[in-house]
Amino acid sequence: MFGVSLMDPFRLTLAFGPVAMYLLLLGMINLSRRPLMVSGGRDAAALALAIMGMLIVGPFDLFLPEASVMHYGPKAWVMVLTFYGLCVAMGILMMHPRLVIYNISADKLRPILAEVVAGLDSDARWAGDSLVLPNLQVQLSVDNFRIMRNVSLKSVGGSQDLHGWRRLEQGLAVALSQETVSRNPRGLSLFFSGLLILSGLAMVISRDPQAITQSIFDLTETVLKMLNL
Repeated sequence: MFGVSLMDPFRLTLAFGPVAMYLLLLGMINLSRRPLMVSGGRDAAALALAIMGMLIVGPFDLFLPEASVMHYGPKAWVMVLTFYGLCVAMGILMMHPRLVIYNISADKLRPILAEVVAGLDSDARWAGDSLVLPNLQVQLSVDNFRIMRNVSLKSVGGSQDLHGWRRLEQGLAVALSQETVSRNPRGLSLFFSGLLILSGLAMVISRDPQAITQSIFDLTETVLKMLNL
């Protein structure tokens, strides 16, 4: 299915197109005037989607046994991608609770978090960058990623209540929706990196548009055959 040159426009688009879109999205988030909070599962799922194309044209294509492709045809790729999706889903389900807040510094987040926590658990207490909410059964540490100006709230300890984390997420989401922040200059580098990749892909496609059109047609025809349409 993908046994062609690495410089094939379709392979390059499949490999680097999702990465470019991911960089553009991160750039726009960091250039906005509001922080954005996502769960650790959603953050991991977005990254998994961004690198999926590179995995398909890279290790998946390289190590997929030829015998399985000859026997199952395109269905072999369906099984590989299904397995990848199941692995990602399992990894997300097994992850410890985590919240990621983009486009905000730890210094600005901490008083917001303290105010939210005070309304949720009067017995909450800080110890450095760690926070314990005994009534919600939540223990977390504040992990500051200064370079990109985002913060992760990571669970610590084995005793965690997912419902408590959900209440914390809801309260923090309401508080953050009322906050404005300065634009993160590093968002420009992410945004223009995504644009640069897309521009490079556009140049490659423009040199041989028939090749990618034929690849898309072949892929569509294969999918339709698999669906017996």
